Amino acid sequence: MWSQSFLASLHFSAPPKLSLVSPSSSPSSCFHHKIHKRILCLTQNPSSKTEISLSKRHLNLSILTLFFNGFFLLDKAKSIEELQRYTDSNNGFTLLIPSSYTKVDKAGANALFEEPNNGSNNIGVVVSPVRIKSLDQFGTPQFVADKLINAEKRKESTKEVEVVSVGERSGLGQQVYEFEYKIDSTRGGIKRVFSAAFVSSNKLYLLNVVHSDKPENPLDSSTRMLLEQVLHSFDALPLT
Repeated sequence: MWSQSFLASLHFSAPPKLSLVSPSSSPSSCFHHKIHKRILCLTQNPSSKTEISLSKRHLNLSILTLFFNGFFLLDKAKSIEELQRYTDSNNGFTLLIPSSYTKVDKAGANALFEEPNNGSNNIGVVVSPVRIKSLDQFGTPQFVADKLINAEKRKESTKEVEVVSVGERSGLGQQVYEFEYKIDSTRGGIKRVFSAAFVSSNKLYLLNVVHSDKPENPLDSSTRMLLEQVLHSFDALPLT
């Protein structure tokens, strides 16, 4: 932020004067060229110098803005490039995974991926048999979100949990419910969780994308965009 004293010191003068002078005027007094035997010159006065200086400053600020915006766009492109497709043919699901994440084995999870050197940031998928054929037979997205939050509240480690958003989208022949919530627990502090669920071939598919969101190190926009792409990519495989 610019300081108030600096902003107050800026003085925007009136536009520089344009005058017509005769060819007898001194060549050193202005830059000139003949137009219908008249010479158009810019009177060199202190105010014009001030405006030229301000114009250069504005130009430099514009260049810096374009420079940093370029890096922001590159950062977005980078986040897309860091994703790779993971497909589980046996269980019938697919999703995108950050290329830096590594697959690990854990009881109860059909697939689990962890960020290197920070296992609390992870992506997990659980597949379970169910009797229903579609998720809406179980309830609306809000109903399922309430069930999910209540399950989190029942955990001894949970201190506080808050729903951020609830929605749904169309998947491959089925509806996909999506949820976002924040949870504060004794295990790892505050975390952001992106969840997705759908039912296909009498199986319930659950995705949990967990990432640290502590006040001293909040979830940044580029990482959030990356995790949302993971969330939206979760889907069933075509039936063969």
